Amino acid sequence: MSKQAIVVVDFQNDYLASGSWPLVGVAAAVQRAAEVIKAARAKEVPVIHVRHESAEGAPFFVAGTAGAEIIPAVAPENGEQIVVKNYPNAFRDTQLKAMLDAQGIEDVVIVGAMSHMCIDATSRAAADHGYKVTVIQDAAATRDLEFNGTIVPADQVHAAFMSALGFAYGRVVTTKEFLT
Repeated sequence: MSKQAIVVVDFQNDYLASGSWPLVGVAAAVQRAAEVIKAARAKEVPVIHVRHESAEGAPFFVAGTAGAEIIPAVAPENGEQIVVKNYPNAFRDTQLKAMLDAQGIEDVVIVGAMSHMCIDATSRAAADHGYKVTVIQDAAATRDLEFNGTIVPADQVHAAFMSALGFAYGRVVTTKEFLT
């Protein structure tokens, strides 16, 4: 059996309903991610937290603001590692791969936000680096998008990206399936 780690991507205050870039269904996704994290901690599975920082003037996650802080329900505990990133891909210009490799991790389980951006980019990069990838789809959230004047509802955005990830990059499961 491969050594596993939970990677919690960008569950930060700006994504909450009270934040500057709210996501659809984020409260439920955070609650499910908290369940996954709790189960991992009970089994002494490493949990690595990824936090995005944007430059001043960005619409969200501006470094040093409350919006850039990790949501308390999924915040790091007991010396858990934190990766600070500046790009959608949590591996790009960070120590994430080195952290995983130093612990002998072969299997990454990804939760977080946004489905269409950082979850997608990080999952694909993890697969490209040779890790076995599992995305817990109901512990991830996104928002409505617009393309050429058409609003694409968040549930359709999420479904399209989970479908693509499940097709070629890893396993896509629910929290219940993962925890059983």
